[in-house]
Amino acid sequence: MAIKWSAVKVSEAMDEVEAQIALADQFLAEAKAKAREARSIPNLPSYMDDRFVSLITQLERIDNVKGAIESARNAIPDGAIEAEWESLKYGNQQSLI
Repeated sequence: MAIKWSAVKVSEAMDEVEAQIALADQFLAEAKAKAREARSIPNLPSYMDDRFVSLITQLERIDNVKGAIESARNAIPDGAIEAEWESLKYGNQQSLI
């Protein structure tokens, strides 16, 4: 059964989102490292350490975003991208049916 939405455009959109996330990865890794380093500040009270732990946990949630991208890719029906590319190869023609 053919889908009415563009599997190619969905795949391309996920490629673009993934590229932006990849750009952010290095900065988020540095932020996590700095937050971990801040936890070693001498005489840091536990309520401040808790804040740093929470911050690190939030920064690690980028993995959830990556999982959502993968989930969107997996939701594209098998063969839909290839079928769309094949139909685009012959131009945009209306079906006679």
